[in-house]
Amino acid sequence: MAPATLFDDSLLTDTFTIVPRLDRPSTYKDHQYQGSTEQWSTDLARTTTLYVGNLSFYTTEEQLYEIFSKAGEIKRIIMGLSRNDKTPCGFCFVEYYTHENALECMKYVNGTKLDDRIVRTDLDPGFKEGRQFGRGRSGGQVRDEYRQEYDEGRGGWGHMRAKQEEDRRIQQEENYEAIASVPAGAELEINGRLGDKHGDM
Repeated sequence: MAPATLFDDSLLTDTFTIVPRLDRPSTYKDHQYQGSTEQWSTDLARTTTLYVGNLSFYTTEEQLYEIFSKAGEIKRIIMGLSRNDKTPCGFCFVEYYTHENALECMKYVNGTKLDDRIVRTDLDPGFKEGRQFGRGRSGGQVRDEYRQEYDEGRGGWGHMRAKQEEDRRIQQEENYEAIASVPAGAELEINGRLGDKHGDM
């Protein structure tokens, strides 16, 4: 029996996958989704909406239209905003007119670079009002609450780390002021010692 080659028909079965499908959604499920797991799967199977993450805070809606329109005609883009100050916070929703265009985007746009960041896309069951706002305690995304590394594209330090850095800065300034403020009596004593040393020379 001759060995199988790369193009052998015997390899073309449903159980043999050389490369995973690029349009397959992740296993993530939004914990605020109201339906069942079965309904979630059904919604994803016909959705025209994509969740897009890992964006720079400075990426514009015009940039998103330019890159995502390569996969098909866009119905609308909803920018993710900080709940507190209504500024972009690193995600968005892209709605196409067809499910096929959403799958095309998963295949060809997911994993590309935009503003030096890897774009992450996933099928979404559909945008609802209110989902455009971050869910973190500081108003942005939860991931930026606990992020420890400095990320210039996402506002610098994560929220908790930024507070730690600010507390450290204030403490350093207070300690510096305490050292710089020499009591009057101590200042006279120091000057007197310096004078004695100068007199001995």
